[in-house]
Amino acid sequence: MMEFIAVNMAPIMFASLVVFLLLGYPVAFALAANGLLFFFIGVELAPLSEGTISLGWNLLGTMPDRFWGVLSNETLLAIPFFTFMGIVLERSGMAEDLLDTIGQLFGPIRGGLAYAVIIVGALLAATTGVVAASVIAMGLISLPIMLRYGYDRRIASGVIAASGTLAQIIPPSLVLIVLADQLGRSVGDMYKGALIPGLVLTGIYMGYVLVMSILKPQSMPALPLEARTLGSGVTSLIVALAVAAGVGVGTHYWFADAYGAKNADILGAVAGIAVIYIAAILDRAAGGKLMSRLAQQVIIVLIPPLALIFLVLGTIFLGIATPTEGGAMGAVGALLLAGIKGRLNLGVVTQALASTTRLSAFVMFILLGARMFSLTFYGVNGHIWVEHLLTSLPGGEYGFLIAVSVLVFLLAFFLDFFELAFIIVPLLAPAAEALGIDLIWFGIILGVNMQTSFMHPPFGFALFYLRSVAPRQSYIDPVTKARMAPVTTGQIYWGAVPFVCIQIVMVALVILFPQMVMHYKGAPVDTSNVTITLPQMPSLGGGLGGGLGGGLGGGLGAPSGTAPGAPAPGGLGVPPGLAPATPAPGAPAPGGLVVPPGLAPATPAPGAPAPGGLGVPPGLAPATPAPGAPAPGGLGVPPGLAPATPAPVAPAPGGLGVPPGLAPATPVPPAAN
Repeated sequence: MMEFIAVNMAPIMFASLVVFLLLGYPVAFALAANGLLFFFIGVELAPLSEGTISLGWNLLGTMPDRFWGVLSNETLLAIPFFTFMGIVLERSGMAEDLLDTIGQLFGPIRGGLAYAVIIVGALLAATTGVVAASVIAMGLISLPIMLRYGYDRRIASGVIAASGTLAQIIPPSLVLIVLADQLGRSVGDMYKGALIPGLVLTGIYMGYVLVMSILKPQSMPALPLEARTLGSGVTSLIVALAVAAGVGVGTHYWFADAYGAKNADILGAVAGIAVIYIAAILDRAAGGKLMSRLAQQVIIVLIPPLALIFLVLGTIFLGIATPTEGGAMGAVGALLLAGIKGRLNLGVVTQALASTTRLSAFVMFILLGARMFSLTFYGVNGHIWVEHLLTSLPGGEYGFLIAVSVLVFLLAFFLDFFELAFIIVPLLAPAAEALGIDLIWFGIILGVNMQTSFMHPPFGFALFYLRSVAPRQSYIDPVTKARMAPVTTGQIYWGAVPFVCIQIVMVALVILFPQMVMHYKGAPVDTSNVTITLPQMPSLGGGLGGGLGGGLGGGLGAPSGTAPGAPAPGGLGVPPGLAPATPAPGAPAPGGLVVPPGLAPATPAPGAPAPGGLGVPPGLAPATPAPGAPAPGGLGVPPGLAPATPAPVAPAPGGLGVPPGLAPATPVPPAAN
């Protein structure tokens, strides 16, 4: 029994962790307690494990270093920066201004408020990266307006909850930071890879609203005329955007030669946006004679958050700042925006700091517990067990991705994205890498999948956030003075179901079209036009045939009978001085090397072993030099490899032709019997 437990410690440990979590223990403490408990058991059962368990008491001494590695991780430092930025922006009233302005812009069309919620959700995701702040802000602001003008409660609830979860996949998402850290990849690459899937998912949400507005037009009516307080003026907005585009293009061509095309693009965009922003502010101060009120409001409200997005994501994508530095700049930018709006005070900063500290401590405790769990789990070869289990799935790469997606989707019913990222992802990453799956692509698949943990019943946190701000009882609308029915929990849950299905479809799209993610690597290098030019080597006087004294045919000297500098047999020239005339026996070679006597043996019979024990093939029998004579060229020749000069390409005994320069000595005829 003990042997069975020792050999199967990894699956037993994983099952016990699931039991701990289902019993309701906090994740951080469940991880740490489970790891420590099985560490003690593993040390005692190690002798019975047949080498499966490699735990020892000395491993506990590594825990301080492992904890310090977590606490000193600069990548995770981006989490408190982005959290602080999101909470300050949420307190600054940016969400209210965006929802009101974009709602007025899309109000005349059916489903306009739903479009506005989705667009604002994407903008808040790109500035705050916090799901709770987005869902709560839109639930407080948009839900009463949507209910006031006759929106279906299920559609309104689903759109708000789903739009808030865009903060999970659109950079600067907190979950992408955690995934990059757990997968050992760059946060910047993870952000680049997630950008297109996030925008595609936003477009699919808007497509769903379009379809529903056609199939059920009464479920999302257009905003009535009396509610459009900013009036019309879309033409004025289009003209302003055209002017901005013209200024941008002109600036680009002006600075292209001096700063390069890439930098000129940025300068052109900044110049065009700055011109219309300043023009809108001046026009409002002058009484609004140049632009319509709608154009003024859209420009003044939209440009600051877009500038903040560029300050954070633009600098990261351009390589100017790391994600941590981008988060720090975003936090400062959020404080500036709140100050400009007159909503920055000590209370806002205190609340933001308290929430940031709470979330950062939550993440740190889970990470420390995960370190203890991983030490024991790796010590019992749990990672090998998981890798073998997953890599043996049928279907190869796609079979693995489908199985993992189903597993994460089911676990998301009970675990939130932090718990999934810290518990499940470290177990899946080695198997994915073993199958040759790009880990950025794998991380984006998991990130899109983890969105469902906020959406599907019964534990979707986005649904809880919306439930906390949605009206539970009937109330009197302050504008229409009509009694409004409450929003039930069932309506919120049913409204989320279509968007959960959309998220599953998005997971399938990312798996089927990896190019949406793989663009982070940049354009592939075309190797067809690459030319490799080797430097010209100095001539050795004709190559191997003469440069090294005629090659094998004459050892390291020239073939006998060849004048210095004359072409060797076969047309290979020999430099002068490397093929001297035959010196007297025992005389020093031209290079100054004297060959000791006894290293130039007499002619052996063909095929007989040379005087060193090495057999000489027929046709390579050496000539008979005088004992101790140096080889031509001044270099000593090993015994048995100094042939005389035969006719070029004379067939050797045995019928094998010898190339020029390697001509053997004349073979001795076989003795008569």
